[in-house]
Amino acid sequence: MFYVDGFVAAVPTANKELYRKHAADAGPVFLEAGALSFVECWGDDVPEGKVTSFPMAVKCQPDETVVFSWVTWPDRGTRDKGMQKIMEDPRMQPDVNPMPFDGKRLIYGGFAAIVSM
Repeated sequence: MFYVDGFVAAVPTANKELYRKHAADAGPVFLEAGALSFVECWGDDVPEGKVTSFPMAVKCQPDETVVFSWVTWPDRGTRDKGMQKIMEDPRMQPDVNPMPFDGKRLIYGGFAAIVSM
């Protein structure tokens, strides 16, 4: 089975185009490092929960939108090596491709797929 990195963040709604460009510039770097796919999604129907929710998890403010993203890899070993390459790639440095959101509220994690249809 493949491996998935998942991400959730709150992005200032006014920065939608900046975020789209940030992601569009990052995607090829991930694919060159061995990722199978790279997907970025802008929140469209993301309700606030009473106990927990995507907006609550990232402390989304009224002027922000939740984004949900994932990258698939063939396996964890490829991901670990790929992420090291990505972090070292000059195109991913903050002065070249700055994050247009508060990275302190970014949630991420790696997941081993157990069912895929």
